[in-house]
Amino acid sequence: MKQSFTVDADTDERPPGEEPRVVILHGISLPPGRFGGPEIEQLFCNCLDWGAHPYFDEIRGLEVSAHLLIRRDGAVVQFVPFTDRAWHSGESRFRRQSRCNDYSIGIELEGEDDMPYEDAQYETLTPVLAALLLAYPAISPREIAAHSDISPGRKTDPGPAFDWLRLYDGLSGQLA
Repeated sequence: MKQSFTVDADTDERPPGEEPRVVILHGISLPPGRFGGPEIEQLFCNCLDWGAHPYFDEIRGLEVSAHLLIRRDGAVVQFVPFTDRAWHSGESRFRRQSRCNDYSIGIELEGEDDMPYEDAQYETLTPVLAALLLAYPAISPREIAAHSDISPGRKTDPGPAFDWLRLYDGLSGQLA
């Protein structure tokens, strides 16, 4: 893992009795196709300069957050404590239960649906997920979902370039 730091984002408490029981994987780049800038952090902290790029007019006023962002180089930024609710899933459903933000942990991977994710991202994501599986017994590898799984027809990330077999092979090595 390259580096890790925490940034404060808008958050709130989970509903009473809700604990994390699913991890949702996302893909994001801001502006689309551009990596490494401060825009993702700015978006999640509600301080994005909406006039800085023409694309930002399309998402103007969007208020979202995630628990973690894993950059292309493997660096991790934590925005929201795992015990709190982040706003990453929108209208969503996992195994017939709606409101995924209430009971999920959202991990954003800096990337694009059709562009391979970096080795460093898998090298960071795998131990992060292994730690979450140990910390939250309700989460197993079967409770790791794509944003596209919980919001079909509305979302496509992390996309076909995300290597699920590589993730599961790495997790089985971490959990052995």
